[in-house]
Amino acid sequence: MMETAFTPLQSLGGGALIGLAAVLLMATVGRVMGATGILAGLLTPVDKADWTWRAVMLLGMITGPVAMMALTGQMPAVQVPISTPMLVVGGLIVGIGVTFGGGCTSGHGVCGMARLSPRSIVATLTFMLTTGITVFVVRHVIGG
Repeated sequence: MMETAFTPLQSLGGGALIGLAAVLLMATVGRVMGATGILAGLLTPVDKADWTWRAVMLLGMITGPVAMMALTGQMPAVQVPISTPMLVVGGLIVGIGVTFGGGCTSGHGVCGMARLSPRSIVATLTFMLTTGITVFVVRHVIGG
């Protein structure tokens, strides 16, 4: 049976840091912090300045576990309870969803909700409903 760890303090701290990063990005660069948009723009930048801030954001995302290791002496534990082919399928589904949804969970859920964007509110409600149904089906119907 799959178990979910209850980590309210770590979750609160992580959420606060994500919110702070989103506010700082908007205040300094004037851009929304959507992870897929940042990555897509890194691959097809408008100019050098556009590429630079995106590269710095991506570098920050990648170096987070290294910073954790420097602070605690160990890498964060990551367990992936599914196969590599299922990860690829999930990634493709997410890519399709991001394309049709006009953004990802971080862009809509963190930034769009904060701006009271109706499109982002609907997108975030759709993400959350779909996630709840998926968890129920995987844990209680399929028995994962």
